[in-house]
Amino acid sequence: MQLRGTIPSPNIWHHTATYELENRAADPDGRLWSAMQARADWSGRTVLDLGCGTGFHLPRFAETAARVVGVEPHPGLVKLAGRRLRTRGTTGVEVVRGTAQEIPLPDASVDVVHARWAYFFGPGCEPGLVELDRVVRRGGVALIIDNDGSRSTFGDWFRRGYPHLEPPEAIERFWSIRGWELDRVDMGWRFATRADLEAVVRIEFTPEVADQVLGEHTGVEVDYAVNLWSKRF
Repeated sequence: MQLRGTIPSPNIWHHTATYELENRAADPDGRLWSAMQARADWSGRTVLDLGCGTGFHLPRFAETAARVVGVEPHPGLVKLAGRRLRTRGTTGVEVVRGTAQEIPLPDASVDVVHARWAYFFGPGCEPGLVELDRVVRRGGVALIIDNDGSRSTFGDWFRRGYPHLEPPEAIERFWSIRGWELDRVDMGWRFATRADLEAVVRIEFTPEVADQVLGEHTGVEVDYAVNLWSKRF
């Protein structure tokens, strides 16, 4: 049964294996992780990975965090995340089913929240922001990563693929007036093969847009800029 308020993800929900390729290709030089660590120290603290999917980032947080909780609405992805943790022998991590609008955790129970391409895309995510204010301890930090549609090769693809979304300046205004700080990060994509890149592009865009951008772009790397939004509570 789908949880109330669940917003289906068009890529990872239906193309889990291909999305794994996308996760591996993202941020090949660690620029995004460095930017996140400059904003939040999760060593010895409790981390919430909200919309954790198959748990790709959970082991990385578990390397230094005291406790990590992954929250994910899709039951199949929750199972895959648990399998990833068991296979790797990762401890100190649990994965629970839930949504951003109703986080299944007590008040003031986490120190750092990580939400990457999950739910928090600007206007409309206000219920989730209320929940962040509830679950984050005072002095804690939330980190939200979204696409930067104002620049980069991928940003151009994103604007073409999703013309119905709010323009980049409206998204930035939404976050800034609520007290969030912006770090612009040139994250990048780097795939092992051209076939992997093409497969990922085809789960992110319509066939028409995918054909266009793949016809214009060669190689296995893509200039890809993201916005890292952060707020201290």
